[in-house]
Amino acid sequence: MNIHHLELFFYVAKYEGITAAVRKMPYGIQQPAVSGQILQLEEQLGVRLFNRRPFALTPSGDELYDFIYPFFSRLGDVEERLRGEESRHLRLAASASTLRNHLPDVLEKLKEGEPDLKLSLCEVAPSEIHTLITSQKVDIAIGVLAGRLADGLKSQPLMKLPTVLWVPAESKAKTWRDVLEKDPFSADGRLGVGALIGLPSHEVLQQLIQREFEERNISWPVSVEVNSTDIIRDYVARGFGTGIGILIPGLKPPTGVKALPLKGFPPLVIGALYQGKPKGLVEEFLRTAKDHIKSLT
Repeated sequence: MNIHHLELFFYVAKYEGITAAVRKMPYGIQQPAVSGQILQLEEQLGVRLFNRRPFALTPSGDELYDFIYPFFSRLGDVEERLRGEESRHLRLAASASTLRNHLPDVLEKLKEGEPDLKLSLCEVAPSEIHTLITSQKVDIAIGVLAGRLADGLKSQPLMKLPTVLWVPAESKAKTWRDVLEKDPFSADGRLGVGALIGLPSHEVLQQLIQREFEERNISWPVSVEVNSTDIIRDYVARGFGTGIGILIPGLKPPTGVKALPLKGFPPLVIGALYQGKPKGLVEEFLRTAKDHIKSLT
Protein backbone atom coordinates (compact mmCIF):
# COMPACT_ATOMS: atom_id res chain seq x y z
CA MET A 1 0.00 0.00 0.00
CA ASN A 2 1.10 3.53 -0.77
CA ILE A 3 2.06 5.19 2.53
CA HIS A 4 0.85 8.59 1.37
CA HIS A 5 -2.55 7.10 0.52
CA LEU A 6 -2.72 5.64 4.01
CA GLU A 7 -1.84 9.03 5.51
CA LEU A 8 -4.67 10.71 3.57
CA PHE A 9 -7.10 8.03 4.68
CA PHE A 10 -6.00 8.57 8.30
CA TYR A 11 -6.93 12.25 8.15
CA VAL A 12 -10.21 11.57 6.33
CA ALA A 13 -11.18 9.01 8.96
CA LYS A 14 -10.00 11.21 11.85
CA TYR A 15 -11.92 14.29 10.72
CA GLU A 16 -14.86 12.30 9.31
CA GLY A 17 -14.83 13.44 5.74
CA ILE A 18 -12.63 14.61 2.88
CA THR A 19 -13.68 18.29 3.08
CA ALA A 20 -12.90 18.52 6.81
CA ALA A 21 -9.61 16.63 6.34
CA VAL A 22 -8.42 19.07 3.65
CA ARG A 23 -9.07 22.02 5.98
CA LYS A 24 -7.26 20.51 8.96
CA MET A 25 -4.36 18.61 7.41
CA PRO A 26 -0.87 19.98 8.31
CA TYR A 27 0.01 20.66 4.67
CA GLY A 28 -1.86 21.98 1.66
CA ILE A 29 -3.56 19.60 -0.76
CA GLN A 30 -6.62 20.03 -2.94
CA GLN A 31 -9.83 18.11 -2.30
CA PRO A 32 -9.90 16.42 -5.76
CA ALA A 33 -6.38 15.10 -5.18
CA VAL A 34 -7.41 13.56 -1.86
CA SER A 35 -10.53 12.03 -3.38
CA GLY A 36 -8.57 10.57 -6.29
CA GLN A 37 -5.88 9.02 -4.10
CA ILE A 38 -8.41 7.54 -1.66
CA LEU A 39 -10.16 5.94 -4.67
CA GLN A 40 -6.82 4.47 -5.77
CA LEU A 41 -6.35 2.98 -2.29
CA GLU A 42 -9.82 1.45 -2.35
CA GLU A 43 -9.26 0.05 -5.85
CA GLN A 44 -5.95 -1.47 -4.80
CA LEU A 45 -7.52 -3.12 -1.75
CA GLY A 46 -10.72 -4.04 -3.56
CA VAL A 47 -12.90 -2.74 -0.72
CA ARG A 48 -14.88 0.37 0.15
CA LEU A 49 -13.33 2.14 3.17
CA PHE A 50 -16.14 4.59 4.02
CA ASN A 51 -19.52 5.84 2.95
CA ARG A 52 -19.41 9.39 1.68
CA ARG A 53 -22.79 10.83 2.71
CA PRO A 54 -23.33 10.60 5.56
CA PHE A 55 -19.73 9.81 6.44
CA ALA A 56 -19.21 6.44 8.09
CA LEU A 57 -16.35 3.97 8.05
CA THR A 58 -17.09 0.55 6.70
CA PRO A 59 -15.90 -2.52 8.64
CA SER A 60 -12.86 -2.63 6.34
CA GLY A 61 -12.26 1.08 6.97
CA ASP A 62 -12.51 0.54 10.73
CA GLU A 63 -9.97 -2.27 10.57
CA LEU A 64 -7.51 -0.24 8.48
CA TYR A 65 -7.93 2.89 10.65
CA ASP A 66 -7.30 0.91 13.84
CA PHE A 67 -4.12 -0.48 12.27
CA ILE A 68 -2.60 2.84 11.08
CA TYR A 69 -3.83 5.05 13.95
CA PRO A 70 -0.94 4.31 16.41
CA PHE A 71 1.65 5.32 13.81
CA PHE A 72 0.13 8.45 12.28
CA SER A 73 -1.33 9.79 15.53
CA ARG A 74 2.11 9.83 17.18
CA LEU A 75 4.04 11.48 14.35
CA GLY A 76 3.62 14.99 15.76
CA ASP A 77 4.87 13.96 19.20
CA VAL A 78 7.87 12.14 17.75
CA GLU A 79 8.73 15.09 15.50
CA GLU A 80 8.54 17.50 18.44
CA ARG A 81 10.73 15.27 20.59
CA LEU A 82 13.32 14.75 17.87
CA ARG A 83 13.43 18.44 17.03
CA GLY A 84 13.87 19.20 20.71
CA GLU A 85 16.78 16.78 21.03
CA GLU A 86 18.40 18.09 17.85
CA SER A 87 18.06 21.68 19.06
CA ARG A 88 20.20 20.76 22.09
CA HIS A 89 22.77 18.76 20.11
CA LEU A 90 25.94 20.52 18.97
CA ARG A 91 28.13 18.65 16.51
CA LEU A 92 31.46 20.40 16.23
CA ALA A 93 34.68 19.64 14.35
CA ALA A 94 38.08 21.17 15.07
CA SER A 95 41.78 20.38 15.20
CA ALA A 96 43.22 18.50 18.16
CA SER A 97 44.84 21.70 19.42
CA THR A 98 41.55 23.61 19.29
CA LEU A 99 39.67 20.81 21.03
CA ARG A 100 42.26 20.87 23.80
CA ASN A 101 42.86 24.64 24.19
CA HIS A 102 40.08 27.07 25.17
CA LEU A 103 37.25 25.15 23.53
CA PRO A 104 36.51 23.25 26.78
CA ASP A 105 36.09 26.63 28.53
CA VAL A 106 33.68 27.84 25.84
CA LEU A 107 31.63 24.64 25.97
CA GLU A 108 31.53 24.76 29.75
CA LYS A 109 30.01 28.26 29.61
CA LEU A 110 27.60 27.13 26.89
CA LYS A 111 26.45 24.23 29.06
CA GLU A 112 25.64 26.63 31.92
CA GLY A 113 22.89 28.09 29.75
CA GLU A 114 22.01 24.74 28.14
CA PRO A 115 21.98 22.12 30.94
CA ASP A 116 20.73 19.41 28.55
CA LEU A 117 23.46 20.15 26.01
CA LYS A 118 24.56 17.12 24.00
CA LEU A 119 27.99 17.28 22.36
CA SER A 120 29.60 15.41 19.49
CA LEU A 121 33.21 16.56 19.04
CA CYS A 122 35.28 15.46 16.07
CA GLU A 123 39.01 15.92 15.51
CA VAL A 124 39.44 16.93 11.91
CA ALA A 125 42.08 17.88 9.36
CA PRO A 126 41.48 21.12 7.39
CA SER A 127 40.92 19.18 4.17
CA GLU A 128 38.00 17.29 5.74
CA ILE A 129 36.00 20.27 6.96
CA HIS A 130 34.03 20.96 3.76
CA THR A 131 32.85 17.37 3.41
CA LEU A 132 31.79 17.10 7.05
CA ILE A 133 29.74 20.29 6.89
CA THR A 134 28.10 19.80 3.48
CA SER A 135 27.18 16.20 4.37
CA GLN A 136 25.63 17.59 7.59
CA LYS A 137 27.75 15.36 9.78
CA VAL A 138 28.70 18.44 11.82
CA ASP A 139 26.89 21.72 12.48
CA ILE A 140 30.01 23.86 12.68
CA ALA A 141 33.78 23.58 12.38
CA ILE A 142 36.56 25.70 13.84
CA GLY A 143 39.52 26.11 11.53
CA VAL A 144 41.89 28.40 9.70
CA LEU A 145 40.29 30.97 7.39
CA ALA A 146 42.39 31.52 4.29
CA GLY A 147 41.57 32.10 0.65
CA ARG A 148 38.22 31.56 -1.02
CA LEU A 149 35.68 29.45 0.79
CA ALA A 150 34.38 26.31 -0.86
CA ASP A 151 30.92 26.64 -2.39
CA GLY A 152 28.16 26.42 0.19
CA LEU A 153 30.26 27.39 3.19
CA LYS A 154 29.98 30.51 5.32
CA SER A 155 32.45 31.78 7.89
CA GLN A 156 32.82 34.07 10.88
CA PRO A 157 36.31 35.16 12.01
CA LEU A 158 36.86 34.56 15.71
CA MET A 159 40.46 35.46 16.50
CA LYS A 160 43.83 36.33 15.00
CA LEU A 161 46.81 34.39 16.30
CA PRO A 162 50.29 35.95 16.05
CA THR A 163 52.87 33.79 14.27
CA VAL A 164 56.11 33.06 16.13
CA LEU A 165 59.34 31.14 15.98
CA TRP A 166 59.91 28.71 18.82
CA VAL A 167 63.52 28.45 19.97
CA PRO A 168 65.12 26.61 22.89
CA ALA A 169 64.78 28.54 26.14
CA GLU A 170 68.56 28.86 26.49
CA SER A 171 68.92 30.46 23.04
CA LYS A 172 70.43 33.94 23.10
CA ALA A 173 68.38 34.99 20.07
CA LYS A 174 66.03 37.86 20.85
CA THR A 175 64.37 38.22 17.46
CA TRP A 176 63.63 35.93 14.55
CA ARG A 177 66.31 37.74 12.57
CA ASP A 178 68.91 36.66 15.15
CA VAL A 179 68.10 33.06 14.34
CA LEU A 180 68.63 33.59 10.62
CA GLU A 181 72.16 34.85 11.20
CA LYS A 182 73.19 31.44 12.55
CA ASP A 183 74.22 28.46 10.43
CA PRO A 184 71.45 25.88 10.02
CA PHE A 185 73.82 23.12 11.16
CA SER A 186 76.17 22.94 14.10
CA ALA A 187 79.92 22.31 13.71
CA ASP A 188 79.55 18.54 14.02
CA GLY A 189 76.97 18.40 11.24
CA ARG A 190 73.92 17.86 13.43
CA LEU A 191 70.80 20.00 13.29
CA GLY A 192 71.30 23.21 15.24
CA VAL A 193 69.11 26.09 16.34
CA GLY A 194 68.94 27.38 12.77
CA ALA A 195 67.31 24.20 11.35
CA LEU A 196 63.64 24.86 10.62
CA ILE A 197 60.95 22.58 12.07
CA GLY A 198 57.67 23.06 10.27
CA LEU A 199 54.40 21.62 9.02
CA PRO A 200 53.72 19.90 5.68
CA SER A 201 53.67 22.27 2.71
CA HIS A 202 49.87 22.02 2.27
CA GLU A 203 49.17 23.42 5.75
CA VAL A 204 47.96 27.04 5.77
CA LEU A 205 50.36 28.15 8.51
CA GLN A 206 53.35 26.74 6.64
CA GLN A 207 52.25 28.37 3.39
CA LEU A 208 51.74 31.68 5.18
CA ILE A 209 55.25 31.70 6.65
CA GLN A 210 57.02 30.47 3.52
CA ARG A 211 55.25 33.09 1.42
CA GLU A 212 56.51 35.80 3.77
CA PHE A 213 60.03 34.35 3.66
CA GLU A 214 59.97 34.45 -0.13
CA GLU A 215 58.81 38.08 -0.17
CA ARG A 216 61.75 38.92 2.10
CA ASN A 217 64.18 36.88 -0.07
CA ILE A 218 64.77 34.48 2.80
CA SER A 219 65.70 30.92 1.85
CA TRP A 220 64.91 28.73 4.84
CA PRO A 221 63.54 25.31 3.86
CA VAL A 222 62.00 22.95 6.39
CA SER A 223 64.52 20.43 7.73
CA VAL A 224 62.17 18.59 10.09
CA GLU A 225 58.56 18.14 9.00
CA VAL A 226 55.86 17.20 11.52
CA ASN A 227 52.06 17.33 11.41
CA SER A 228 51.28 19.28 14.59
CA THR A 229 52.29 22.62 16.09
CA ASP A 230 52.41 20.90 19.49
CA ILE A 231 54.98 18.42 18.17
CA ILE A 232 56.99 21.31 16.74
CA ARG A 233 57.40 22.77 20.22
CA ASP A 234 58.40 19.39 21.64
CA TYR A 235 61.17 18.98 19.08
CA VAL A 236 62.38 22.52 19.62
CA ALA A 237 62.66 21.79 23.34
CA ARG A 238 64.80 18.74 22.50
CA GLY A 239 67.20 20.83 20.45
CA PHE A 240 66.27 19.79 16.92
CA GLY A 241 66.04 23.37 15.67
CA THR A 242 63.73 26.36 15.45
CA GLY A 243 60.02 25.83 14.98
CA ILE A 244 57.20 27.66 13.23
CA GLY A 245 54.17 28.23 15.40
CA ILE A 246 51.41 30.43 16.71
CA LEU A 247 50.90 32.18 20.03
CA ILE A 248 47.64 31.16 21.65
CA PRO A 249 46.30 33.78 24.08
CA GLY A 250 46.08 32.65 27.67
CA LEU A 251 48.50 29.73 27.28
CA LYS A 252 52.02 29.87 28.62
CA PRO A 253 54.86 28.56 26.42
CA PRO A 254 55.82 25.01 27.40
CA THR A 255 58.95 24.42 29.46
CA GLY A 256 62.16 24.46 27.44
CA VAL A 257 61.10 26.86 24.68
CA LYS A 258 60.47 30.54 24.18
CA ALA A 259 58.62 32.47 21.50
CA LEU A 260 60.13 35.03 19.15
CA PRO A 261 57.27 37.02 17.55
CA LEU A 262 57.39 37.22 13.76
CA LYS A 263 56.83 40.96 13.68
CA GLY A 264 55.55 42.18 10.34
CA PHE A 265 54.18 38.75 9.41
CA PRO A 266 50.38 38.36 8.99
CA PRO A 267 48.52 36.51 11.75
CA LEU A 268 46.73 33.21 11.38
CA VAL A 269 42.97 33.84 11.31
CA ILE A 270 40.86 31.27 13.13
CA GLY A 271 37.14 31.19 12.47
CA ALA A 272 33.93 29.22 12.43
CA LEU A 273 32.70 27.55 9.26
CA TYR A 274 29.15 26.35 8.67
CA GLN A 275 26.52 25.93 5.98
CA GLY A 276 23.33 27.92 5.49
CA LYS A 277 21.55 29.56 8.41
CA PRO A 278 22.97 28.20 11.68
CA LYS A 279 20.52 26.76 14.17
CA GLY A 280 19.98 28.50 17.49
CA LEU A 281 22.49 26.44 19.45
CA VAL A 282 25.23 27.20 16.91
CA GLU A 283 24.50 30.93 17.16
CA GLU A 284 24.67 30.69 20.95
CA PHE A 285 27.99 28.85 20.69
CA LEU A 286 29.37 31.63 18.48
CA ARG A 287 28.27 34.31 20.94
CA THR A 288 29.83 32.39 23.82
CA ALA A 289 33.07 31.87 21.88
CA LYS A 290 33.34 35.57 21.01
CA ASP A 291 32.75 36.57 24.63
CA HIS A 292 35.46 34.15 25.75
CA ILE A 293 37.91 35.54 23.20
CA LYS A 294 37.21 39.10 24.37
CA SER A 295 38.04 38.05 27.91
CA LEU A 296 41.42 36.75 26.72
CA THR A 297 42.38 39.94 24.92
